[in-house]
Amino acid sequence: MASIRENQFLFLFYVLFLLQSLPPMAATHSHSAYSGPVIPTTPLVSFLERVQETALQTYGKSNFDPKEYVDLSLKSNISITRDAFDKLPRTANGSVPVDDLESFIGKYFNGAGDDLVYSEPVDFVPEPHEFLPKVENPEVRAWALEIHALWKNLSRKVSSSVHDHPDFHTLLPLSKPVMVPGSRFREVYYWDSYWVIRGVLASKMYETAKAVVTNLIFLLDTYGHVLNGARAYYTNRSQPPLLSAMVYEIFNRTSDVEFVRKSLPPLIKEYRFWNSEIHELIIRDAELNDHSLNRYYAMWNKPRPESSTIDQELASRFMNVSEKQQFYRELASAAESGWDFSTRWMRNSSDITTLATTTILPVDLNIFILRMELDISFLAKTIGENTVSDDFLRASQKRQKAFSSIFWNENMAQWLDYWLNDSQEPQTWKAENQNKKVFASNFVPLWIDVFNSDIHLVEKVTKNLQTSGLLCAAGIATSLTNSGQQWDFPNGWAPLQHMIVEGLSRSASIDARRVAEKIAERWVRTNYVAYKKKGVMHEKYNVEKCGDYGGGGEYISQTGFGWSNGVVLAFLEKFGWPKNKTIDCN
Repeated sequence: MASIRENQFLFLFYVLFLLQSLPPMAATHSHSAYSGPVIPTTPLVSFLERVQETALQTYGKSNFDPKEYVDLSLKSNISITRDAFDKLPRTANGSVPVDDLESFIGKYFNGAGDDLVYSEPVDFVPEPHEFLPKVENPEVRAWALEIHALWKNLSRKVSSSVHDHPDFHTLLPLSKPVMVPGSRFREVYYWDSYWVIRGVLASKMYETAKAVVTNLIFLLDTYGHVLNGARAYYTNRSQPPLLSAMVYEIFNRTSDVEFVRKSLPPLIKEYRFWNSEIHELIIRDAELNDHSLNRYYAMWNKPRPESSTIDQELASRFMNVSEKQQFYRELASAAESGWDFSTRWMRNSSDITTLATTTILPVDLNIFILRMELDISFLAKTIGENTVSDDFLRASQKRQKAFSSIFWNENMAQWLDYWLNDSQEPQTWKAENQNKKVFASNFVPLWIDVFNSDIHLVEKVTKNLQTSGLLCAAGIATSLTNSGQQWDFPNGWAPLQHMIVEGLSRSASIDARRVAEKIAERWVRTNYVAYKKKGVMHEKYNVEKCGDYGGGGEYISQTGFGWSNGVVLAFLEKFGWPKNKTIDCN
């Protein structure tokens, strides 16, 4: 009976999805970046932003991390804490004597990260059965086991204080254990979690992988979308939507049909979110066919709380409120993309205040949504929901056509982001609106089987990748522009290496598979050498130099590190490492 009721619920949920989604082609979207929706923040977040600003005025910019202050948790009632804060002695510029501020923070707050406690993963064993069977080199195997052991270092659970007094914390009350990225990133992050899952699956930690998804589904059910991260200040934006891909990968390893059955309704809910009015736009191609495609669009037009002091300083260049609000939404939308920040989103590559994220249809976002359509179709068919499966398959076929008409550039043999005009829909496609600059994201469509299964297409794109300038001594560069932003040259990031390599390696093309293995080998080497230097895994790497970690952006390079660990393990699982092949940079 329970199974029947669940099926009925799924069917009703899907009917509701259809009713609420129609009519998609009739919609017109006139949201400007500053007049769109805003999700209110909490009183605690607003107060902690004031503490953050005072701390900057007191301590100065040197080694100042604004996120530290919005991650603090209260020891007692916010009104008592606010009253004590307002009574602190202040100078004319708003600073507080250092001793007084430190005394106040120590008396009224618990430290950033204190509301997460260590949690031993239930399925961790020091050396799992059949762990990385293709890794024959003893030195590489020993290192891989050290990377595997890092899952213990990154495993946490939300403390009981968060569940008992949620209004004292910006951390959200997740019920299952979590895997954090590491360092200043003390909480769960959305798109990081996909590569964490790929790593823990290589480590045979299936219950840990399911717990990650369960937590993300809780956020989706509670807030209507999967949050950027599990903090109260992240409720106004999401991140690249990879939840369906996580469910697919877990099912692929475990064949857990019940897990799929429970996950499918939330996946459909997330699909609706990404195809809602603020994210979906209609483009008319050269043959007058209309295509529904998607953009990043944060529901926020104020400084990001975790970077409030930085955002306010940048926005000081704007004279009126509406310009500031537009800029703040562009900043938050770039953060929603995961690429915070990059010249990819800027009209002027030397000026971050020219961010225009909401006016761009990104190649990779639309690939993620195409993958969501394909995943939902597959998962629905797995549990016998054939109508749902067929509908999502049709949606994926429509989006595939859009990739040919809107994103593909035959001369460059790449898929290019599309810049929107400031006009009502449907907008008419113009060749000059494609962004002709080279980014690693231009090659992300290779990740999807509908593209990597076309051998002629793959060989054309692979040849272009090899001459694009992105392939470097230690991996794939994010862009060709050295802007000082972290999602630009010379930084390389684990997710981009993995998606492109996995796509090439799944092709029937011998050349593509050879290029994939070479990139993976370079990436594993640079991770290994950097690890041996410092004893840590890094968030990003400098692909110009083997063994060098990355830099740039608004915070110092972080260590830990969830997705870097996951991609190394995924690459070693896929390609192995021969016994006699050395692992150093030479």
